[in-house]
Amino acid sequence: MATKGEAFAGLSVAIVTPFKNGEVDYTCFKQQIEFQVAAGTNCLCPVGTTGESPTLSHEEHERVIAFVCETVAGRIKVMPGTGSNSTAEALRLTKSAEKAGADAALQVAPYYNKPTQQGFYEHFKCLAEETGIPQCIYNIPGRTGKNIEPETIIRLAELEKIAMVKEATGSMDQASAVLGSTNLTLLSGDDSLTLPLLSVGGSGVISVVANIVPQDVISLLTAFKEGKLAEARQWHHKLFPLCMDMLGLSTNPIPIKAAMKMLSRDTGELRLPMTPLSSEEETSLRKTLTNYGLL
Repeated sequence: MATKGEAFAGLSVAIVTPFKNGEVDYTCFKQQIEFQVAAGTNCLCPVGTTGESPTLSHEEHERVIAFVCETVAGRIKVMPGTGSNSTAEALRLTKSAEKAGADAALQVAPYYNKPTQQGFYEHFKCLAEETGIPQCIYNIPGRTGKNIEPETIIRLAELEKIAMVKEATGSMDQASAVLGSTNLTLLSGDDSLTLPLLSVGGSGVISVVANIVPQDVISLLTAFKEGKLAEARQWHHKLFPLCMDMLGLSTNPIPIKAAMKMLSRDTGELRLPMTPLSSEEETSLRKTLTNYGLL
């Protein structure tokens, strides 16, 4: 049976925001977008954690969303991060994204202020009822400080516009509870857990490593969908060092931006408080990329 957000199944890429001399580098950004379109990526997710949304101004945030929608021009889907720990701010950003042509919105759990479960429910309910595009609940307690419990997500699933969950709790039990009781589309929020989540009913991934190897991630997803489980496992184990040895070096998106710089795909520039890898970490990253066959 099709899930509510089935149009967003497959590969979505949590795309980085390239910077140059402190400003968003739209020339580089266009190249990165075209790279993903050519690879067959289903959806782009700009201005999420990987897109360094916390250090973008409100004006930059909205401009990046509009730029991605304009550049994509309907060729693939766009699901930008429009979440906030202020419901009013999340609503404003989501309405702006909808006006710019976004196909859905990625809504991180309100962070730092740690709402009650009822607070979570009312927050997402407001976004679902006051905007016209599908909403993806992004549950990442390691960043936000509090879990959206399965019971709350199950309640939210009854709302028409709540269509997806980006599952980044690291808990297979949490994912199973949501999938067993709703018709929501569940997307992995951890690259290393994509295959395990597919096995319990997940529909895809919002990937960080796919900034550099989108076709490999697509190959994993396709193999699983076609019932080629041994092939899917092979892709899982091939991708695993990138997921762990690369992404585990430092806080996301520091390692992926460093990798993209090594591959001449990005300047690697970050905004404070994000800081570059150490020389030792760079050496480790270069070894990981070389072992994978990228360098």
